[in-house]
Amino acid sequence: MTTLDTRSSELPFPAGPPPAQTTTIQGDPQAAARRRDANAAAHSPSLMLIMMLATLGAVAYGVFLLDPDHRGDWLPYVLVIVAECLLLGLALLAMWTVLSSGYNPRDFAYHHARDRMFDAPEILRTGATDDPTRWRLYLHDRPVAVDIFITTCGEDVDTIARTVRAAMAVHGEHRTWVLDDGRDDEVRDLAATLGARYVRRLSSGGQKAGNINHALSIAKGELFVVLDADFVPKPDLLVETVPFFVRDDVAFVQSPQTYGNMHTLISRGAGYMQAVFYRFVQPGRNRFNAAFCVGTNVVFRREAIDDIGGMYTDSKSEDVWTSLQLHERGWRSVYIPQTLAVGDTPETIVAYAKQQLRWATGGFEILLQHNPLSPRRRLTVDQRLQYFVTSTHYLSGIAPLLLLLVPPLQIYLDLAPMRLDVSVGTWLLYYLGFYGLQIALAFFTLGSFRWEVLLLSAVSWPIYVKAFWNALTGKQQAWSVTGRTGGATSPFEVIVPQVLCFVFLLITSVVGVWKHGGDDGLPGLAVAWNITNTVILGGFLVTALREHRAAVREQRAARRPARATRPVRTTRTTRKVARTDRQTVTTGGAA
Repeated sequence: MTTLDTRSSELPFPAGPPPAQTTTIQGDPQAAARRRDANAAAHSPSLMLIMMLATLGAVAYGVFLLDPDHRGDWLPYVLVIVAECLLLGLALLAMWTVLSSGYNPRDFAYHHARDRMFDAPEILRTGATDDPTRWRLYLHDRPVAVDIFITTCGEDVDTIARTVRAAMAVHGEHRTWVLDDGRDDEVRDLAATLGARYVRRLSSGGQKAGNINHALSIAKGELFVVLDADFVPKPDLLVETVPFFVRDDVAFVQSPQTYGNMHTLISRGAGYMQAVFYRFVQPGRNRFNAAFCVGTNVVFRREAIDDIGGMYTDSKSEDVWTSLQLHERGWRSVYIPQTLAVGDTPETIVAYAKQQLRWATGGFEILLQHNPLSPRRRLTVDQRLQYFVTSTHYLSGIAPLLLLLVPPLQIYLDLAPMRLDVSVGTWLLYYLGFYGLQIALAFFTLGSFRWEVLLLSAVSWPIYVKAFWNALTGKQQAWSVTGRTGGATSPFEVIVPQVLCFVFLLITSVVGVWKHGGDDGLPGLAVAWNITNTVILGGFLVTALREHRAAVREQRAARRPARATRPVRTTRTTRKVARTDRQTVTTGGAA
């Protein structure tokens, strides 16, 4: 249980309730330890050393590739240069960001505001010492009203229930709202049962952002939290974030997306892909005032959102666009690498593809429609670079497609990307100088080499090609929610390009072994490279086959007729009740 320390503050200036009423929260010591561990991970001298070595390796590899003396045939060479320059450039910018991660946003003002966030005499007077959800939150000598928004759109009711219960139990006085774009009466009844407020709007315009904007027309809190339906908040969510708003220019405080369902290959790969970003990259963006919102586990200042006319509704990636507009208006953002809510990452290929398509399309939209490097953008130089990295990040997902084409060009047409007098040893020396150190970074940051990340990175290029085309042509795709309920879908409906690519690579590997199996040097390297790509794609298709079989079983179970039951004798009373039920219509509204 959280305890109260009613010792008065000796600070000479007010930043909360009067000094005699100052409350210090003596929270869970394990939470404090987790905060220290999260900060220490990003500031580790060992990480800094590996990062600098990886930077040197990347530069050396780039010099090797661009040396005219090593240039081979123009077509495969151009493919390699374009792909590797994309990967090298984005890797260097990411490492520069991580090297800048020594900034700690928890400064004196934060700690002072946190110490004075609760009024101990008031809590004792109201008899709420054992119920932290009733403790009024204070900032700047006055109470601050907080709303927690849980956005839903067809998720499983049990999933929503877990999140609502946890949100109701968050420490600090607040109001919990269920924003139901799924228009589900069962969700409405759940909210009423648990004591949460319920909002159902008449249209779905603007998707999630429109849902939040509609709720803001009803709720009047000065701060509001956004939680996806599958992200279960921890009790200290507000205690850890609200004190940052003691600074009047802070627009939002973001915490990481942490996942609790990493039990399939896809969920592990998707989760690990995000881990480095949340543990190391986002903290580095704090130094440049460029940490951006990720759509959930975030606390906003209502005044800031009002200043930009509401959450951005013209993109499926409303979170990044909203962050960009706030930074252009001069607002500040804060990111804390501390888990304050645990949610679900995509567990299937279909769910992963839909999520990545939405995220990548939003990033490419920023690049093509609102280029951060444009002098018209009211951003600092650092912010321009950080948002440029964000908008171009998914181009690195297209690079594997270009590299997949290089070995077949050499196997079928004898077109080599590098000169044939370059020895395999020399090539591997520079190649491993970059990629080997990247693997070393993965070992340090994730604890081991996560092959699931390699697999997803190598096979996701059709998603990013489609996302770039969508952004280029302005094509809209349907909104998709991670964890949304519905019938199982076969993954082979969305991975046709990967299947065709696997067949092509498999044939190419056979041809390569037959044609170049006994050769030394680069031809043999091309065959080995192609076989590696074939094995990676084959592993992905094995996973897809397993998911397909599971989907077929689920569909068969859904079509199986219900077990026959004993007929019920119909009476005049039961016929009357049936007619009444058919005539009942339930409408939703704000509670």
